[in-house]
Amino acid sequence: MDKLSCIIIEDEPLALERTKGFVLKIPFLKLCGTFDNALDGLSFLKSNTVDLLFLDINMDELSGIELLESSKIESEVIITTAYQEYALKGYELNVADYLLKPFTFERFLKAVNRVQESKTQPIIAQHDYIFVKTENRLEKINLNDILFIEGMRDYRKIHTINKRIMTLQNFGELEQIIPSTLVCRVHKSYMVAINKIESVERKRIKVANTIIPISETYKDLFFELIKNKI
Repeated sequence: MDKLSCIIIEDEPLALERTKGFVLKIPFLKLCGTFDNALDGLSFLKSNTVDLLFLDINMDELSGIELLESSKIESEVIITTAYQEYALKGYELNVADYLLKPFTFERFLKAVNRVQESKTQPIIAQHDYIFVKTENRLEKINLNDILFIEGMRDYRKIHTINKRIMTLQNFGELEQIIPSTLVCRVHKSYMVAINKIESVERKRIKVANTIIPISETYKDLFFELIKNKI
């Protein structure tokens, strides 16, 4: 799965750090910069392209609304503000979502999931299999056969229904070619096939009689994904 590049424009230091912390918890987001005023953010956007912009409204010199009205912004925009009265104006400007401070991580995750789902992913959408590099060949793996993927030092071991494949491809590369709705990262050392989960108890997943831990980094994203399956 391709990562969504993003920037944050926010003039409140605590709010900026909070949003930044949320962004860094989501594997498919890539933070390209943070700006404490709209002018610096706009200058960055004139020479750089990003998929997503987290934009505060009330800022000195140039507000978030003024930025959107005066500039051609190609990025998807999620507004973050403490002022509900700007919601209608935000939607008139076709923003992807409107987060009212203080927003929870769960609400933040819903907003970025909506943006991520709106992006076309032709490689993932067209195929139900992947090829991974193993030894001197490319091995075809049906996505529906994957049970879980385990990190083992320099290698990743892909456990499937019929076989186990060792590959030097890292988790980042595997996440780019496997949709997280099918095989989800749950730990720095594990990815798990959602439809092969036998049970979830506290912070432990049982798959193919194997107990796999859920780390704090991936906990919220994992439980949000499985909640949608209930």
